[in-house]
Amino acid sequence: MINREEKELPVGSSRRDFLKKSAALTAVAVIPAAIDTAAKQRLDEKYAYQLEQMPLSIEINGVQKKFKVDTRTTLLDLLREELHLTGTKKGCDHGQCGACTVHINGKRINACLTLAVMQNGNKITTIEGLANGDELHPMQKAFIKCDGFQCGYCTPGQIMSAVACIAEGHAKNEEEIKEFMSGNLCRCGAYNGIANAIKEVAQ
Repeated sequence: MINREEKELPVGSSRRDFLKKSAALTAVAVIPAAIDTAAKQRLDEKYAYQLEQMPLSIEINGVQKKFKVDTRTTLLDLLREELHLTGTKKGCDHGQCGACTVHINGKRINACLTLAVMQNGNKITTIEGLANGDELHPMQKAFIKCDGFQCGYCTPGQIMSAVACIAEGHAKNEEEIKEFMSGNLCRCGAYNGIANAIKEVAQ
């Protein structure tokens, strides 16, 4: 007795050939839909990205800048990736080491903990903005004189905090300096030199 399915197969074809051809036809039918879905996804992502962009106007080291930034961009990433002000270091990226310290309207802040769009209209100073041309800031000179650094990775953040520490009136003695500089870590252990530099400038 001849199987019904085998009888319906084209002459010279096997069931395996028939299944292969059926699978190929199904794939061809599905491909355009897959392409349309991928294109739609790309379009959706593009519009979503544009919707997440916000205008931003800030003053960086005395220069007014205007951007359109992703609402998720941190100030640290804006400074480093967009403005190429790499003196502000990315250490822990969790607000624990102080390497990314900058001044916003004269007050120190960890740039990794604040979104760029939150700083609209503010004045931001980074380590690159402390010096007056080729003339170093007194704190930069004191760090060199007092050996306030070793590897130097944390130094920009240390200097920015040190300047703010004096401006805040928290440099009356060494104990107070250590307390108000405790948010800036130095893995090389150059704390004595840092404290001496701050005392020298404070005097």
